[in-house]
Amino acid sequence: MGILDKFRLSDKTAVVTGGAGRYGKFIVEALAEAEATVYVASRNIEKCESFASEMRRKKYNVFSGFLDMGETRSIVALNERIIKEQGRVDILVNNAVLRPMKHYEDSIENFDMSMKINATGIMNTTRIFAENMMKRKSGVIINISSMQGVVGPDFTLYEGTDMDAPPDYFFHRAGIISLTRYLAAKYASYNIRVNCISPGGLLEKQPEIFVERYNKRTFLGRMANGEDIKGAVVFLASDASSYISGENILVDGGYTKK
Repeated sequence: MGILDKFRLSDKTAVVTGGAGRYGKFIVEALAEAEATVYVASRNIEKCESFASEMRRKKYNVFSGFLDMGETRSIVALNERIIKEQGRVDILVNNAVLRPMKHYEDSIENFDMSMKINATGIMNTTRIFAENMMKRKSGVIINISSMQGVVGPDFTLYEGTDMDAPPDYFFHRAGIISLTRYLAAKYASYNIRVNCISPGGLLEKQPEIFVERYNKRTFLGRMANGEDIKGAVVFLASDASSYISGENILVDGGYTKK
């Protein structure tokens, strides 16, 4: 097998939670372009199906699925449906994230809600989807964290804007990186690889002053665009990374190294 063939995901089935969201769409596109069959899953089934339909019109095998990560029955139902339709799930991408907190002063109830999805929900989803992987002794799990999981907040970036760095996000983004190492060890004997990707800030419609400050903080002098995550996703999902597990890859333009 040539090196380029190792990146192909032909005959693989992938599930991307939050697959119609910010980074999710690019993750789905990357896996589909690498020839995987991909399920876009979230609570917003209309948004998922709209995106999946758009991808099918481009001749990619992309389908939608309802997933409420706060409800065990919903996770089990999606897993069973995909196994029934495709025979297995080869790749799980834990990409969905709930961000109820906007500021440090927000209610503790919002912090609790954040943990229900971003900690408990991710763990529950992973365990349920991993069951069939363990039986088959084959699988790949990719967790999507953030560079904010390895650094403290730079509050000077947000001065003069309505943006902020809420504490729940830093808590659960660091937690998923640690969970990646735990699961990589736990599933190793089942030939399941578990890795993490920690992207930098995605350029959207942030205030100009924030973007200017952020750009100065990175080696590459810019914020991320969605395409930047695609290579890392396909690499970790494919046989090209067959000897990598427990790793956290920072896709942040050098922000955390400056």
